[in-house]
Amino acid sequence: MRTPPARIAYPAAVSALGVAWYASDSLRHRREQGSGYSMGEDAPDPAERDFLITTEALTAAPIAEGNEIELLINGDEIFPAFLETIASATRAVNLLTYVYWRGEIAEEVAAALCAKAKEGVEVNILLDWVGTLKMDTTLIDDLRDGGANVAKFRPLKPYALRRLDNRTHRKLLIVDGEVGMTGGVGIADEWTGNAQDRDHWRDTHVRVRGPVVRGLQGAFAENWLEATGSVLVGPSHLPVLEPREGATATMQVVRSRAGVGDTNVEALMFLAIAATRQTMDLTAAYFAPRPAFTCALVEAAGRGVRVRILVPGGEGDKQIVRAAGRESYDELLDAGVQLYEYCPTMLHAKSLVLDGAWSSVGSVNFDNRSFQLQDEATLCVQDERFAAQLTAQFERDLEQSQEIRPGRWSERRLRQRVSEKALTLIRREL
Repeated sequence: MRTPPARIAYPAAVSALGVAWYASDSLRHRREQGSGYSMGEDAPDPAERDFLITTEALTAAPIAEGNEIELLINGDEIFPAFLETIASATRAVNLLTYVYWRGEIAEEVAAALCAKAKEGVEVNILLDWVGTLKMDTTLIDDLRDGGANVAKFRPLKPYALRRLDNRTHRKLLIVDGEVGMTGGVGIADEWTGNAQDRDHWRDTHVRVRGPVVRGLQGAFAENWLEATGSVLVGPSHLPVLEPREGATATMQVVRSRAGVGDTNVEALMFLAIAATRQTMDLTAAYFAPRPAFTCALVEAAGRGVRVRILVPGGEGDKQIVRAAGRESYDELLDAGVQLYEYCPTMLHAKSLVLDGAWSSVGSVNFDNRSFQLQDEATLCVQDERFAAQLTAQFERDLEQSQEIRPGRWSERRLRQRVSEKALTLIRREL
């Protein structure tokens, strides 16, 4: 029996329209230049103030002098500092997270926030609607009953389906406008422990004090304003912040939102790759670079930079992103880029170190979702001591990683090659 033409034509037409829409929207975000930034001999040195000034000009991220920073590795260090920071609040707690799921730590954080709210401290909690779909809703009820202000960022609305793709991926905790925390950690049992097994993830977070905290507060306030219509003002949120005595770290908070053209974090990454002179160590929880970024990394290696990239291995939680990122391995390896895959558990850290002098830690992954689709924030630090700490951790991570060898990689199976190539069609969403 022949299928009536109308039964084929209608779904075919709908499919064709869907493909055309996706293609046109992809072209809307297309960079006219197929590579990264070109700066020639005048490229700013990441160790010098010129680099910060260039970053400020491109991203509008103010330069903040005299800050203190504490590097925190994995849940065993991160969550005690997290709970301690909340407990220290006397005026206001502002918490923004993409992931808030279930487990003992989720309950501990909720209890700490409730305790502060009951003391009369202003507690504002902003949860991304998509990222917290797995959250125990009774915790939200407990927080609201305890006096905390809880809002969801861009919840599902039938008139705004397209914005579902544009989330806030920022992870921020600011207390009294004076102490701030940011990095990659989510609030769930996966982030507890010390990356000792596949159920406990590897991540990096920081705690800072000093004038740079205002940048973290601004990143929170921006998303809070959209979600609630409320502007955070006054000394509880924006106190006068003087440089810390004896503190030498110069910092910037670079934040970005989805848009056409280079977003702020995209500009930051292109600038960083183009400016590095000697070494570049990138840790990326999700690595699926567009051709322009692959080209920029290749160019850096070509001018003699030692480029090392660490990404999740077989224990990664999103193997589709891993496969899409692997499509770039051939070109990177041919250029001399060193690639490593972390073996013990999911690697969720997001950090970058240039020339042992400048570093970035935050929520930004090395993929189009972070560069074009989500609200992100990363803390940039010009300080050799902190860079050395991050580098030491990078070296420890390499000890538990497998290096991708060019010879063996070129011998991988045809099916794997085809899968990697096919995934480039949806790289924009990864």
